[in-house]
Amino acid sequence: MDDGSLRIETPRLRLRQWRDADYAPFAALNADAEVMRYFPAPLTRAESDAMADRCRALIAGRGWGPWAVERKLDGVFVGFVGLHEPAAALPFSPCVEVAWRLARDAWGSGLATEAARAALAYGFGTLGLDEIVSFTTLDNRRSRAVMERLGMREDALGFEHPALPPGHPLRSHCLYRLPRATWRAGAA
Repeated sequence: MDDGSLRIETPRLRLRQWRDADYAPFAALNADAEVMRYFPAPLTRAESDAMADRCRALIAGRGWGPWAVERKLDGVFVGFVGLHEPAAALPFSPCVEVAWRLARDAWGSGLATEAARAALAYGFGTLGLDEIVSFTTLDNRRSRAVMERLGMREDALGFEHPALPPGHPLRSHCLYRLPRATWRAGAA
């Protein structure tokens, strides 16, 4: 098993294991109402720290997961991007998703797409996954645009996210899929 020291480098970013110093900026982005607009609620500091702990433990245990992302230029933590096996019983489970959450000041410069491409390369190239998915609430156009830039295609299977109660405005989700063969054709 990887000891968590794996680093994935892109031209502008480093995807790596979490550090104690990441917790405060992670809590700040999780408390930002605009960053959390398509989630049920902003996270408290305790909830944010617990999430970072889970990410850190996943990476330490198996070598991959939702990696902390820092800009190489200045070493600033900007959020997380990585691969995750959702715990919720989703209609398309079991699956591995590519997911991201970046601080608002990192939006609009292609960082989510750049980091997610590196995560996809790891998932398909190193882990040998057959497919990687991503999903979000229907109105989250920014994340849906990232999914499309990654070469993912929307599946006809929309779904109601089981972690949200019936009638919740964020319950309806869309699913995007990327098979390894499609990724290979686009990466070549």
